[in-house]
Amino acid sequence: QVQLVESGGGLVQAGGSLRLSCAASGRTLSVYDMGWYRQAPGKEREFVARINRIGGSTAYADSVKGRFTISRDNAKNSVYLQMNTLKPDDTAIYYCNARIVPTAYWGQGTQVTVSS
Repeated sequence: QVQLVESGGGLVQAGGSLRLSCAASGRTLSVYDMGWYRQAPGKEREFVARINRIGGSTAYADSVKGRFTISRDNAKNSVYLQMNTLKPDDTAIYYCNARIVPTAYWGQGTQVTVSS
């Protein structure tokens, strides 16, 4: 089993940047496909970005494509989400996800608030 802890959230003005980190313990992240999801108030949790186990393949939601970049450092057992050109619509709790079918693990989330 793996434990995930997100960090790096905060309050930023529209157009600004944040870098989220997800640190893992309990098991090496290198066996997992990793992802970031987010949940805004009153909305369902939605997919943001994904990266495969070795970092050779990534995928993004259309709403963040070109602005967000997911990366991983298996040596540091960490995954990152670089968020640029942030918009108020990006305001949400961001969750880290580790997946090895059929099991998925979630962190507790980190709040990102983008002011207009």
